[in-house]
Amino acid sequence: MKKEEKKEEKTERNEKLAFWDSQRKGTNFMNLKSLPENYEAAKEQNIEFIRLAPDKWAKDSDYLFNDKPDANPDKDFLIGNADKYEGIVEEDFNELKADLDAAEARGSKVVLTVLSLPGDRWRQFNNYENDDRIWKDFSYHEQAAVFWRDLASRLKDHPAVIGYNLINEPHPETATGFHDFWTQDYSEWYSSVENTPADLNLLYETIVTAIRTVDSKTPIIVNSGLYATPWAFKYLKPIEDENVLYAFHMYEPYELTSQNKKKGLTYEYPGTIKVGDNKTEQAFNKEALKEFLEPVAQWAKEHNIPANRIVAEEFGTNRLVKGADQYLADLISIFDDFGWHWAFYAFREDTWDGMDYELGTEPPTWEYWQAIEKDEQPPRTAVDNPIWEVLKKGLERKE
Repeated sequence: MKKEEKKEEKTERNEKLAFWDSQRKGTNFMNLKSLPENYEAAKEQNIEFIRLAPDKWAKDSDYLFNDKPDANPDKDFLIGNADKYEGIVEEDFNELKADLDAAEARGSKVVLTVLSLPGDRWRQFNNYENDDRIWKDFSYHEQAAVFWRDLASRLKDHPAVIGYNLINEPHPETATGFHDFWTQDYSEWYSSVENTPADLNLLYETIVTAIRTVDSKTPIIVNSGLYATPWAFKYLKPIEDENVLYAFHMYEPYELTSQNKKKGLTYEYPGTIKVGDNKTEQAFNKEALKEFLEPVAQWAKEHNIPANRIVAEEFGTNRLVKGADQYLADLISIFDDFGWHWAFYAFREDTWDGMDYELGTEPPTWEYWQAIEKDEQPPRTAVDNPIWEVLKKGLERKE
């Protein structure tokens, strides 16, 4: 390679990474189809990046929305079939490319993630059972690496793409006897799986190495384990690559944030909540949330990882939970204090309204459901909405 080409490559790589040098605030798109108009709407709300998971595009709306049988049970977006990767599906890639082109045309930046990998079909597309093959067989590590290498070779020069998030919410723990961080010991568990297929660090090393054979510039984002819990940073190993960011998701305490009318709305925030297998009562307020996130801050300090390489990649709560606005406000305040990037879940999701914060604290209107049934975007009308006001304030650009 000539000296001029090396210099140009370095400049391009730094430009992609430079996006993350200052704190960025974004959201998540996990809709059942590509919705380019949502990029424009997000831009109007000062949303600086979109975390895009296109996996649902492989399924029809009756399955995703109306609880009908899956007409395409063996079809996984981009990878073809999670049972065995044999190359990127051209039709799927063309659909993704058109969506990314639409994002670029509207001035949006995108972090691309996937819900499924070879040997790791997303639970919701797997009869609501975990697909743990990738945590038991190294051959699926290799297939995942080939898939990401293939995808990166095609997207490395796309101007909208400012990150590859290798897999959404990995959970090797659940395949190997660990599921409750409130009661189980991470160090003991990791020592039993280190250097086996259940070692998340090995999966990341394999995929990152493969990507870097074709794309040296695009930032790579990796999640912590056990569905990206902050506590799993305890065993996450930093990757020897200057273009890597580290991400977690925050829905804790899950017993609070996952409430709905069907389950009941027992808890409110701030308040006392029973957590973990032992149903231990704990008080949750801003101080408790910050303490819960402390493993991330401690890990970053120990490994000399700057704040601008940490992403609170998903956070949220059912909007019907009493105190939802305060919960979001406290988390945003904590993220901002640490200087971490953040992305709330979600913006105008079309398969579930529980975290569509623009709707406020009331059930959707009949007009909303009518539009969904017609495969249209629901009308957006101004409502007295303290939840959305919290997000709008958090998204305001600081001079």
